[in-house]
Amino acid sequence: MCTLGRSLTCSYSCWASFLLVPLTTHAGTSSSIPGLEEGSTDPWAFPQLKNTGQLKEVSMASRLRKVVIGFLKLCGLLGSLYFFICSLDILSSAFQLLGSKMAGDIFKDNVVLSNPVAGLVIGVLVTVLVQSSSTSSSIVVSMVASKLLTVQVSVPIIMGVNVGTSITSTLVSMAQSGDRDEFQRAFSGSAVHGIFNWLTVLVLLPLECATAALERLSELALGAASLQPGGQAPDILKALTQPFTHLIIQLDSSVITGSATSNNTNSSLIKQWCGVREETGSNEECSIFNPCTENSTASPEESKVPCNHLFVGTGLTDLAVGFILLAGSLLVLCTCLVLIVKLLNSVLQGRIAQAVRTVINADFPFPFGWLSGYLAILVGAGLTFLLQSSSVFTAAIVPLMGVGVINLERAYPLFLGSNIGTTTTALLAALASPADMMLFAVQVALIHFFFNLAGILLWYLVPVLRLPIPLAKRFGDLTAQYRWVAIVYLLFTFLLLPLAAFGLSLAGGSVLAAVGGPLVGLVLLIILVNILQRHRPSWLPHCLRSWAWLPLWLHSLEPWDRLVTGCCPCRACKSNSSMASKVANCYENPEIIASQQL
Repeated sequence: MCTLGRSLTCSYSCWASFLLVPLTTHAGTSSSIPGLEEGSTDPWAFPQLKNTGQLKEVSMASRLRKVVIGFLKLCGLLGSLYFFICSLDILSSAFQLLGSKMAGDIFKDNVVLSNPVAGLVIGVLVTVLVQSSSTSSSIVVSMVASKLLTVQVSVPIIMGVNVGTSITSTLVSMAQSGDRDEFQRAFSGSAVHGIFNWLTVLVLLPLECATAALERLSELALGAASLQPGGQAPDILKALTQPFTHLIIQLDSSVITGSATSNNTNSSLIKQWCGVREETGSNEECSIFNPCTENSTASPEESKVPCNHLFVGTGLTDLAVGFILLAGSLLVLCTCLVLIVKLLNSVLQGRIAQAVRTVINADFPFPFGWLSGYLAILVGAGLTFLLQSSSVFTAAIVPLMGVGVINLERAYPLFLGSNIGTTTTALLAALASPADMMLFAVQVALIHFFFNLAGILLWYLVPVLRLPIPLAKRFGDLTAQYRWVAIVYLLFTFLLLPLAAFGLSLAGGSVLAAVGGPLVGLVLLIILVNILQRHRPSWLPHCLRSWAWLPLWLHSLEPWDRLVTGCCPCRACKSNSSMASKVANCYENPEIIASQQL
């Protein structure tokens, strides 16, 4: 039996379930953490700093050796980071090769897109397939400009695009599943981004369907502004990575857009020609005896310059090349991520780690401490604008959270700023679009911007409403205990749930409402009862003051954990053994289950 002094921790462990997720934590304190016993460390606190000693106590040779090793570690860290970013780019190309034609075909069905829920789901699925919110947004802009979609129909798709882009950071966090505490922090950082996007959609999608607020706001902004065509945004990251990635693969992005607009549907996405040869002959060299007939009769194929990458001229299909690039990029990505984590753990020690953590997580002095988060939003927006990729920025933040350099409270506004930064990039790109598409492109970019701005006003402006932070911590605690929950979350959030909603939307809006309405109501009821169990149990009937009357598999993940670990005996799937036995002891005592909520 659990002792009274540990009853709260035991009870919290007993109610770890996908049906019964606590929504709130007490202000000023962290939530109870599964597996945290007396003498153990808090995984949400920064790891203990190692004392590296003073430099003056060692000899000159040792000093020089430390400097050389530090320089080599820094070079290895920068090199790993470079190939990590390149692997993300190639991973995006692989997903585009595997799913771009499917993504374009999905956008063709205007009858399905007229359903807001179906539009939201299609935005999520297409962004997951092509691994690029910029590509998904460009498809939407092209279809709106071609009169295949209206602006009203495009709004839910843009919301889905915003949700789908958070899958990259979730995939990156999976590479840190070897260490329980690192995985707990890294997965929470990736989850907070997705939770923010989903909560914003849950509020704004019904509001948009009822009032068309985002569409009208974007029209007002367009009417108040005098648009002038602008230049392209600074593409610093592409300038650094393209010399390497273009040696491996180059894609023709216009084929994806053409697939959605019923053009070039049979063309290969792999780019074969990268330019046209310039004519070297001049009029002075031509005469009656040398009429220069070769240049005038040259075929268009002969004047083209072939691209210089690995898959030029190969007989492989787009699907085969996509699978090859997917396997290779995932291997390089995981290898580089492991090296980055190891090097960060090695470099960030002692005074160096203390200085980095102090600078990143520092707050302004009282009474201006509340401005620190808003400064982090600006920093995230600025860095994303410079990198030209929100996926790269968020994927770089997650490993830093895993090693304990950035805490969740500071990473949250950085992610929000990244959402804003990617919309400003799309806005500048829209200003550089052709004149016949500029108005539509700018309006879609403005809708994307106002959507993320409204999310910040909802879930960050008031500190009490920053619900993504406690929810992400709860997910981190759960995945630290049961690591397979991260895979279930990934598949359910970005694949199974969107596919289910898409299938119901194909059957019609009435079927979607008849099936989805009761399910949503049941989930909201369970959440409400769970909150009352924790804070006001006397308000509930006696039978609802605990969930002990339910079958064990409905209010505990322990039976599911035994099933998963039995099918997958690998170390990454296994739960914490000491925690599992502790939870089992709690469940074996029904008196504790029935009394803990009171």
